[in-house]
Amino acid sequence: MYCRHTNPWLLLLVPFAAMAIDDGLARTPPMGWNPCNHFGWGNSVNETLIRQCVDSIVSSGMKAAGYTYINLDAGWCARDRDASGNFVASPSAFPSGIKALADYVHARGLRFGIYTDAGDPSCGNSTPGSKNHEYQDARLFASWGVDYIKNDFCNSEGLRADSIYGVMRDAVKAAGRPMVLEICEWGTNMPWGGWGKQAGHLWRTTTDMKPVTPCWDCQIEPVGPWGPVPIAEVTQRLWSFAGPGGWNFMDMMSVGNGLTVAEDRAQFSLFCIMASPIIAGHDPRNMSADLRAIVTNREMIAVNQDSLGAQGRRVWIDTANSVIDRGGKVISGANLQVFVKPMRDSSRAVVLFNKGAAAADITVLWTQMGWQASVHAAVRDLWGHRDLGTASGQYTANVGSHDAAAFCFTPQGVGVAYVPRTAASGAARRVCLAVQCGSHMGVSVRTETQGLYDLCGRRVGDALSPASVRR
Repeated sequence: MYCRHTNPWLLLLVPFAAMAIDDGLARTPPMGWNPCNHFGWGNSVNETLIRQCVDSIVSSGMKAAGYTYINLDAGWCARDRDASGNFVASPSAFPSGIKALADYVHARGLRFGIYTDAGDPSCGNSTPGSKNHEYQDARLFASWGVDYIKNDFCNSEGLRADSIYGVMRDAVKAAGRPMVLEICEWGTNMPWGGWGKQAGHLWRTTTDMKPVTPCWDCQIEPVGPWGPVPIAEVTQRLWSFAGPGGWNFMDMMSVGNGLTVAEDRAQFSLFCIMASPIIAGHDPRNMSADLRAIVTNREMIAVNQDSLGAQGRRVWIDTANSVIDRGGKVISGANLQVFVKPMRDSSRAVVLFNKGAAAADITVLWTQMGWQASVHAAVRDLWGHRDLGTASGQYTANVGSHDAAAFCFTPQGVGVAYVPRTAASGAARRVCLAVQCGSHMGVSVRTETQGLYDLCGRRVGDALSPASVRR
């Protein structure tokens, strides 16, 4: 069907349900690296390779940019458990053992992640999973210094996802070491809807991202893998379920594994604007200047890591020659798209995305950001790393084929005015607030005796005196 699809901004600020694990972890989307998408799994990944990649992540600036977790994937362990029922590291790939590798990672100021499976055996049918061994495995991981667990869902017939992932959550808590929990059941059981927030810190939204072989918009059915375009299409609809402590995860990135520079930039932009955890999957030992500039772009990473924790929402698509279902999912077309993400400081991050075959102008309207057209905003180009002056009402940029442009818009002249109260009826002050909050922009008068509050109900000052507010 053909339809107009412009989302009302007000819905963007629906609060994240207070159901996430309250352990202080993953308050912003986790960032890290996993070898699987580039090197595969099994004996092709070994301790020497991991140490080399860790050193490159440090020396290349990736660590300084925020990449924290170094995660092993499937194939790190031997085919059988030992006589006590414990995992055993592959003697050929990890002869020094997993604890020694974790110590190496920790010594460089990074954190260490490991792979297991909720079923048994794990994916690939070559190594054991954690089914019926959750508490034992969690204790072992804790003793090794593991900080992150990727928990897959292969060979899980007869298991209820909400129950089995809850068992691992409880096992980790009992082990006494904080560990980020990744729910990797490919969105089959809709973890974002409630149970995932209680059992983990991030959950996959789709099947696997296509590794190594270039794939922009492929969607291999029924079990994948997919390219970044269809994965983003599914994930953008789940914006209301993401927030501090629980994130919609679009899988390990394929940036640096065969796509064009423009496609890598577009993929990274989508990960950042949609607050997806960023787990890189390229070879950090051999990065081109273009790849390094993309994965270490601190202005884009700041959008992803903003402490408000809002997932950016798609607010406009080009409906010409497009087919869109009733749920808003693009079946075909919709080559031009606009995403908006509210930031903690009340600015807006915007990605203009062109998945089409030709360059095109894309416009974001102030109304799509929840602002009146008269608002003046400073414009910052997040890929060009330059200020572009101010604009009001709308902003247009030309975006290349299979590429994205990203901007930050900061409203100007928005602040708090102090107005003393002269009435003799009490010591309260009258405060005039000229602030922006959600879809509201305007002036409100509010009397307070205990503090200064803005239109959002946020406390912005302790004392109602000229020294405590901005004039």
